[in-house]
Amino acid sequence: MNTITIRFLPSGKTVAAHIGDNLLQIALDAGVHINASCGGSGTCGKCKVIVQEGELSHEASALLSDDEYQSGIRLACRAALTNDVTVAVPSGSLKDIAGAPVPRSVPHAARRISQQFAEEVMRAASDPPARKVHLKLSPPRSDDNISDMERVRRGLRRDYGIRDVQFGLPLVKQLPRLLRASKFTVTGALVDDGCMRITALESGDTTSTQCALALDIGTTSLWGRLIDITSKRILTEASAYNPQIPYGDDIISRIIFSQRQDGLAKLQTAISSGVLQLINELLAATGRTAYDIAYIAAAGNTVMTHTLLGIDPTYIREAPYVPAANTMPLVTGADLGWNIVGHAPVRCLPCPASYVGGDIVAGVLSSGMHRSNALTLYIDIGTNGEIVLGNKDWLMAAACSAGPAFEGGGLCCGMRAVPGAIEGFSIDDETLEPMVVTIDRAVAQGICGSGAINILAECMRTGLVDRSGRLNDIRDSKRMRRTDNGLEYVLVFAEDTGAPHDIVLREADIENLIRAKAAMFAGYHCLLEKAGLGFHDIEQVIIAGAFGDYIDVEKAIAIGLLPDIPRERYVFIGNGSLLGAQLVSLSRALLDEAMSIAGKITTIELSDDRSFTDKYIAGLFLPHTHIDLFPTVRAWIGAS
Repeated sequence: MNTITIRFLPSGKTVAAHIGDNLLQIALDAGVHINASCGGSGTCGKCKVIVQEGELSHEASALLSDDEYQSGIRLACRAALTNDVTVAVPSGSLKDIAGAPVPRSVPHAARRISQQFAEEVMRAASDPPARKVHLKLSPPRSDDNISDMERVRRGLRRDYGIRDVQFGLPLVKQLPRLLRASKFTVTGALVDDGCMRITALESGDTTSTQCALALDIGTTSLWGRLIDITSKRILTEASAYNPQIPYGDDIISRIIFSQRQDGLAKLQTAISSGVLQLINELLAATGRTAYDIAYIAAAGNTVMTHTLLGIDPTYIREAPYVPAANTMPLVTGADLGWNIVGHAPVRCLPCPASYVGGDIVAGVLSSGMHRSNALTLYIDIGTNGEIVLGNKDWLMAAACSAGPAFEGGGLCCGMRAVPGAIEGFSIDDETLEPMVVTIDRAVAQGICGSGAINILAECMRTGLVDRSGRLNDIRDSKRMRRTDNGLEYVLVFAEDTGAPHDIVLREADIENLIRAKAAMFAGYHCLLEKAGLGFHDIEQVIIAGAFGDYIDVEKAIAIGLLPDIPRERYVFIGNGSLLGAQLVSLSRALLDEAMSIAGKITTIELSDDRSFTDKYIAGLFLPHTHIDLFPTVRAWIGAS
């Protein structure tokens, strides 16, 4: 892509960008505040700038008059770069918010570097656990009247050298009519997951449409990814809230619910409905059929894995915290009531301990930290926050219940990281007017986890929130108001977007965010302490989680969520759980590697650890009670 230059006045800040980049997003990334209330959807008309030199490509907008357009006024959210340009930001948006003594975030080039390992491994994989084979069988004759099952077995031996294939009863029941209706030309779906079995037969040659389904079974969110087995290409992915949420926000409350009459059955039914919704959405988006799905790999924490399979999780919660199993048996979709993919085998990744599950095993696998010499801290930020410390020689893991705040739950205007969720955010120091940018610059609908981090950090920086997490109403602004729910800061007025209600940040939201970040930070601190190490010893931090692509490291450090270490040590992998499930769905060898990782992890139980409790309490401050742990933040907020 061709690099061009954009200069902002009156600050004089000059940044490099690419043709087609959006002006509002460039300004946010550069630390130049432009008032914007609607998220970048073009409905509020507040992000006006004046083109002084050069030109911008601009979408038509009824919010600009002909006179304004002729005088060079443009909406930043509707403007894209075509060549070098100089723009003036009107008064009221003059504040340059990049005055911090440290960079605002990790360079974008580093945000996916940890995924290189997964991509390289995936390209090299040549042993998918599932595949399709085309069979042209000879019809029965008087001198060749072996059974239909043996006829299929003979074809597999003759054409592919495959012996000792197992058949399930449902498939045997289909054989007589299916073989004759297809004139004995069929495609068999084979799975080698410890033993060879044939899971389905289809009429004709359907070998060109063989897919794997990777699932991330999260406490708050479900993610699915459909992959073409032959090309290893991701066809599409989708996400949804976990339908178990009405039964409890976290895994402990769901374990308690499972002990009620029919509680476990309700939990399994709920999560199955969510998975089936994802499957239908993925198939509809690609035009594939359910029979194209030859293999399903699912990664989730231990409680989610138990409830997915309908296994009692009661004793995970009670000391000495024992799951029913660490390695789950291979099942089929039919076993789980997923009749649309009843033929497909379902492999759940192994769960090393009660609170360290298959999602963290998948993340370690996809990050490659288990093959690296570098001391690595792997962080999966979610409702059940999981942490791994180590390298190729050793791995130590723990989990801490962070709550759903970082996935948009527990916030009055929270939502998942989907289009319309507030992601980028800054506040003008003097007017307290916000700059709001949403995912895909869609009309603002709510706040996702990464957006909540950015918002809280900006409120800290401008003094709207004190270090205890209380909103400060001494500043005169229409956006700070007192309601029956206490003080709140209005991020987006409904009138600016046409939304049914204002989007606000309340003190209760801040409390939830502080509790979540305190639990995560205490977890890292405990693992390091038990290994006899400090934060300065960490050579690499891998950020995982569904919102990992959006998180701003500088803002996450500012609120005390991430350790204050050199920023170049941070890399991103996005949804490591989903990526690990994808790898397992494409390689039998990588499944074996995942099993090996699960056996190698030493787990630390934090729920009864006094040190963890002390560190958690110390973390209930912004950024932390011990400000010396955050030297760059101390300078940023001017704390003593």
